[in-house]
Amino acid sequence: MKYRILLGLIGLLIFGQTLKAQNRCVVKGRVFDAVSQEGIPFANVLLYGTTIGVAADENGQFRLENVTPGFVRLEVSSIGYKTHVTGEFMVNTAAERTENVGLEIEATALEQVTVKASPYRKTADSPVSLQRIGIAEIEKNPGGNRDISKVVQSMPGVLSSPAFRNDFVVRGGGPAENRFYLDEVELPNLNHFATQGASGGVVSIVNIDFVREVNFYSGAFPAACGNMLSSMLDFHQIEGNPDRIKVRATVGATDYGLSLDGPLLPKTTFLVSARRSYLKMLFGIIGLPFLPVYNDFQFKTVTRFNPKNELTILGIGAYDVNHLNTDMKDPDDGQKYLLNWLPESRQWSYTVGATFKHYGNNWHHLFVLSRSGLHNKIEKYTDNDEHKPKTVDFRSGETENKFRFEHRRLTSAGYKLNVGAALEYAQYNNTTFRRMFVGGEAAVQDYSRELNMWKWAVFGQVSKAFFQERLLLSFGARFDGCSYTSETGDLFRQFSPRFSFSYALSEQWSLNGNIGRYYQLPAYTTLGYADSRGVLLNKATKTGYIGSGHYVAGLEYRPGALTKITLEGFYKTYDRYPVSLIDSVALANKGTDYVAVGDEPVRPVGEGRAYGLELMLRTQEFYGIVASLAYTWYYSEFKALDHQLHPTGHYIPSSWDNRHIFSLTATRKVGKNWDFGLKWRYVAGGPYTSYDRETSSRIEAWDAKHQPYYDYSRFNTGRLPAFHQLDIRVDRSFYFRKWALILYADIQNIYNYKALGPAIPVPVENPDGSYQKDPDREGYYLMRTIKNELGGTVLPSVGIIIDF
Repeated sequence: MKYRILLGLIGLLIFGQTLKAQNRCVVKGRVFDAVSQEGIPFANVLLYGTTIGVAADENGQFRLENVTPGFVRLEVSSIGYKTHVTGEFMVNTAAERTENVGLEIEATALEQVTVKASPYRKTADSPVSLQRIGIAEIEKNPGGNRDISKVVQSMPGVLSSPAFRNDFVVRGGGPAENRFYLDEVELPNLNHFATQGASGGVVSIVNIDFVREVNFYSGAFPAACGNMLSSMLDFHQIEGNPDRIKVRATVGATDYGLSLDGPLLPKTTFLVSARRSYLKMLFGIIGLPFLPVYNDFQFKTVTRFNPKNELTILGIGAYDVNHLNTDMKDPDDGQKYLLNWLPESRQWSYTVGATFKHYGNNWHHLFVLSRSGLHNKIEKYTDNDEHKPKTVDFRSGETENKFRFEHRRLTSAGYKLNVGAALEYAQYNNTTFRRMFVGGEAAVQDYSRELNMWKWAVFGQVSKAFFQERLLLSFGARFDGCSYTSETGDLFRQFSPRFSFSYALSEQWSLNGNIGRYYQLPAYTTLGYADSRGVLLNKATKTGYIGSGHYVAGLEYRPGALTKITLEGFYKTYDRYPVSLIDSVALANKGTDYVAVGDEPVRPVGEGRAYGLELMLRTQEFYGIVASLAYTWYYSEFKALDHQLHPTGHYIPSSWDNRHIFSLTATRKVGKNWDFGLKWRYVAGGPYTSYDRETSSRIEAWDAKHQPYYDYSRFNTGRLPAFHQLDIRVDRSFYFRKWALILYADIQNIYNYKALGPAIPVPVENPDGSYQKDPDREGYYLMRTIKNELGGTVLPSVGIIIDF
């Protein structure tokens, strides 16, 4: 059926050649001073790469007519300001496009290095380890399905997976070491079916219909943003159309949705969207043993009371339900295995926030207030029969109320300052019942606990250009604390200095670097873990902030305005990482479970490191091809522990020590309205831990969770085969008088590569489905092995986007 749908869409793409389309659009907007928000009169506005342009009026307003539809960018310049090239944005015939552009003041110098204006712009705060991802790269990404989490897997240092997951594993760090921001508001959860205590999930909840640009940091984090060790995704959204309401209807690979934006009040615009998946239907057709359904909503309003005061209110949320496909007929070994251990779940999450900006001359205040929540309900019944006892009953919730203030200023001497403070109140509750097998004995984990905690931070950062802007320097500092223990409450124990530099060797070459110290709290599932009496066990072991040192140096080459080549070396250290008292494994090695991670007793004794080299090529001027090539060579390791959990001098691979990651993405516009693209990924084999067949075959052990147990004495001593995959995509756009249509076809893993893991030991079944007991050993099952497919299905999909 899926192939017939794909062929039908291809036929429609070809048929669309006969449809007559209108192809003239309008781009308008305002050019303003990025610091004071004052309009810049008579600024020059050009369609990038052309001679088509206009001059803004005395208020900075401009209007460009007769623009060809599709993705375009603007080049904006004015005397006394740095020339700015915008990221790509889409224009079509459905409505006029409003694009407001802020310009930065340029220091006047006769002998300063001339830097060509480029969308790959650099900041003094983060001159290394920063990738700016435009909306065109997200929309057209082959295999990405308009999901930013999958697009980021093409960036250097980011580990991709053949499984249906969006875990963020960056520069060898764990999946819990990342943070996300949406228009200055922290977004604790990025994905549907989020793994509590980590960053994974199935698909992103952020609707890219509203995204203008995404900044991906793998280091050199701004001082205003804390509680991260590996990466940060910073989303910037568009504003609503000020003229009239626009509508976009989408049917994608996994969901369908409706988005609206337009004027709400005379000084207010709005965005709103809602989506619902049809994965349940698709997975039922494919024959998968789980049937997920996700829903999400998103909104944003912007009110400009006057040129000096601006209020933004936004919200995003998701409700996800996963049921087991217990009505499957004749499930195979792999399907039976998943049905036997995978629980059913309900999850809802949300973030609502407000930002207020007050502008003065060369400064502005930023106030951010937000509330976020994540609530999980996980259940598993014996034999998936609700009339039998539960083996898992996990109910938890976490809520965060955050406030942040920043004062940003550009001094007359050219110093860029940002100082501020943050305050947060967090609440966590957990009720857990779970059958376990620990220390050679069957056990039951049964506890209920609430945790209330305050967090606080102060920070500052200063940047300055020297020697006619050849040298950019930035120094930042951050102090974090929380009320979990007396040690975590001491701000000076979590002092996070950071220093960045960039030196222009010539107009094309520059040398960049960063050194910094960063801190992050473990997940609430770890901080709130308790025994049957409700005692916080990990508080007693003085679990607290994890520390990490970053050292980065890189060389950057820009042969053209739309081409950038970077080579970066990085070295990261970890200390005070929580280590499980059950299996002696650092929590950095965990995070890809489907329920929650970190809910176990730990001690903060883990020490690790990650180091490597990253090569990145991004170009938009190679014979019309937009391409990115990323290669990463790296090691990710943790120190082995002795029997008293003391670190030894011997390093062992972490679970993310794949060593080699390669990604090539290329798209090309053909004719007026066709786009073709491909993406090929290669990931060297990662380490794995062999199964403990002896423990797994014990009846009490298997019946506790219906999964085999690992032999942690051989932790990560094996290596999986390499994984590689080719995805292709074709888009066809149609532009009519008052509306536009985009059709696309996408095929993931087109050559059907099968990624296999180590064979899984499972009990031998009797004809009635019960397990066979070992006749020679009392208390044991007879075991066999089944194939372990980590991924490798050819997945064709189609999409329809209508703008009107």
